[in-house]
Amino acid sequence: MTASPTARHRARKRFGQNFLHDQRVVERIVRAVNPQPEDRLLEIGPGQGALTVPLLRAAGRLQAVEMDRDLIGPLQDRCAALGELDLLQADALSLDYRTFDVASASLRVVGNLPYNISSPLLFHLLDQIDLLRDMHFMLQRELVDRMAAPPGSRVYGRLSVMVQYHCQVERLFTVPAGAFRPAPKVESAVVRLTPLRPRPATAADPQQFARVVAAAFGQRRKTLRRSLATLLDADAFVRAGVDAGERPEQLDVAAFVRLADQACE
Repeated sequence: MTASPTARHRARKRFGQNFLHDQRVVERIVRAVNPQPEDRLLEIGPGQGALTVPLLRAAGRLQAVEMDRDLIGPLQDRCAALGELDLLQADALSLDYRTFDVASASLRVVGNLPYNISSPLLFHLLDQIDLLRDMHFMLQRELVDRMAAPPGSRVYGRLSVMVQYHCQVERLFTVPAGAFRPAPKVESAVVRLTPLRPRPATAADPQQFARVVAAAFGQRRKTLRRSLATLLDADAFVRAGVDAGERPEQLDVAAFVRLADQACE
């Protein structure tokens, strides 16, 4: 959801725009981010600048990526006297974030993400996790629930495992639909994602790990024995210390790492 304090620009459904206008929410997000002058900040979907303005005032410089070209000029004009704004018109889903020429583990990403691209964008960012120091996002509350869900939860799934493999997940606060214009039909939530360095469990082959997790939850009603039949035999489950009769939502991240490592052998 792109942020904005006003309704000057008509929200476009194709961009998933719902403009944030509640200044109390803006202030809570900025406090959570706690931007500093030395930070390398990147905002995804700045819109008309509800978050951009206070972030830029605090840090003095900000890089931003906006898909809607009609918002670029007005946002540049609004922020011209506030600091150094490097605003790129691009699709955040296909962007190579290494083009920002940042040091490893230094990029701080902030954004009110459109609901229709949230999951694929999260996976895209996780593929470039080595660049990231932290991420603060406004997302659909249901999505944040899934990201933070523990094993055994009804909403624990592929997204939960992949995000928790890479990051510590902190759900910060819920945002009502009325904080946006137009108001979405669902509540939102703000989440902080901090890359785990080092990870408690690291897969020998990250791509194989991703394949195992996707295959397991692709048929989540089936037991692991059935859903992972093409990747693991009975002996591999034994070596991994995992009951093949379990269902995927019962396994923690470390168990999926052990399964993936066995699938590599």
